[in-house]
Amino acid sequence: MLQCRVLNSPPVVYRMYCRIILALSLCCGFTSAAAIAQIEATSVDFKNQKITIALAQEPPQLNPLKATDQVSFFILGHVSEGLLRYDRRGRLAPGVAEKWEMDETGATFWLRKNARWSDGLPVTAHDFVFAWREAVAPITASEYAFVLFPIKNGEKINTGALDKSELGVTAIDDYTLKVEFERPCAYFLKLTAFGTYFPVRQDFYENRGERYAADVEDMLYNGPFRLAEWVHSASLKMVKNENYWNRESITLTEIDAAYITTDTTARLNLFKDGKIALTGLDSETIKDALNQKYRIRKFTTGSVFYLEFNFRDGRLTANLNLRRAMQVVFDPNELVNKVLATPGNLPGYSLFPVWLDGVEGKFRKEFPAKRINIDIEEGRRLVALARQELNLETIPPLILLVGDSPTAAKQAEYLQGLFKTTLDLDLKIDIQTFKQRLAKMTAGEFDIVAAGWGPDFNDIMTFGDLMASWNLNNRGRYNNPRYDELVRRAQNSTDPQVRMEAMAEVQNIIIDDVVILPEYEQAVVYLQHPKLKGVVRRIVGQDPDYTYARVVQ
Repeated sequence: MLQCRVLNSPPVVYRMYCRIILALSLCCGFTSAAAIAQIEATSVDFKNQKITIALAQEPPQLNPLKATDQVSFFILGHVSEGLLRYDRRGRLAPGVAEKWEMDETGATFWLRKNARWSDGLPVTAHDFVFAWREAVAPITASEYAFVLFPIKNGEKINTGALDKSELGVTAIDDYTLKVEFERPCAYFLKLTAFGTYFPVRQDFYENRGERYAADVEDMLYNGPFRLAEWVHSASLKMVKNENYWNRESITLTEIDAAYITTDTTARLNLFKDGKIALTGLDSETIKDALNQKYRIRKFTTGSVFYLEFNFRDGRLTANLNLRRAMQVVFDPNELVNKVLATPGNLPGYSLFPVWLDGVEGKFRKEFPAKRINIDIEEGRRLVALARQELNLETIPPLILLVGDSPTAAKQAEYLQGLFKTTLDLDLKIDIQTFKQRLAKMTAGEFDIVAAGWGPDFNDIMTFGDLMASWNLNNRGRYNNPRYDELVRRAQNSTDPQVRMEAMAEVQNIIIDDVVILPEYEQAVVYLQHPKLKGVVRRIVGQDPDYTYARVVQ
């Protein structure tokens, strides 16, 4: 899914902070008494099992058929539930479905009869049939319709060749759902825990029309929590859903996102004042946190951040030599160590992160990504070639679209300086709110955009098909028939060797064609109130996950 940079960090010295955090972890494995006293206010409430948190962004889209971003899926993961879900250990577990069977031709799911919507009505197989049909219908314009293409006729419906009623999903009865596959799909069960596969009830959806998911009263909830309040751009509140089938396992009664701000300093101050129970740190706020002797936590998100080029007609970045010029002067090591400068981030060399499984081991171990030698003179030669091909005396300023967080701004300024100094290329920085950045990415209003992708399910294809021509999350509209062919090959096979060899060639194409400039694989550092337990940080699924969290005395 599309990421927002909420917990990243700008310049400090990387190794120094690694050593400091290691020393702290050895000498004070818990938050100091003084620090606990500082944050002993309203952020955690043991008696009522309530917590207060902050969001970095307003969720742009809570309609699961249309959501694409990390913030929206964070909310949806708490208030909705699919056939399967993730448990405390990150394993697939029963959700609305209590059991299932799957083979190469399809799958059957038997739904639990005590799964309820927040208005008390049962969640049925018909709710999944309706939702999935709507998601692939062209009129919905879901950017995640492709994730349903493993279902028979999904792609044909999405391209307008068939009616949505032809989708290979059937409600045998109220509590039995049958799915026919377009092709064998070994990772299908993992897809069913993803937001686009969540159920939607037809009568409520049609009654709300364009207002569906626009506000608290315009949604139904079948997850552990439900939205109780939503003051747009200011706050929202989730409360325990008393109609949830597994409500006895849910301890928290309220998750109050009382603040929405991209300002990491403001969030740290809220934490210090006892007003929020968890906050991310960047390279500036981490110094303050260390001085306060807070326990610093670290988590690898599994996400990859990169610069994505625009390949649309008329965009200068459609020129290969211009892209290659930027590739040979950009050093991801420098970005990680001197600009981000927080522990755990890895330099970006591929769209495929290091944690993905391959044939027998890790994909990147079995199929290493090509390394680009930094060569400023070569970059200048390539810019000269690009000018000749584009028939330009000078390259006009390129638009770099970024988010509005302090970290995003500092990274943009770094890139602006880098490309001006090395290649005499001017970047015009376009800073937008998260929601507006997504809108401009979709509309193609950029030459380069600072983007990121987090895994939707635990399979290499969650990254592999990202730049396929049919994937609307391919915001630069890169189109390469060979790339598409390789993705199809990997999708249509259950042989790990065949699949990984296809993805290895995809990896080479992305580097050779300079489809993106990988920047880094993300790790985050954060603070968590010592009385807040059971928060799950995970690579796949909503993160953080407060479903099984609790407040202790």
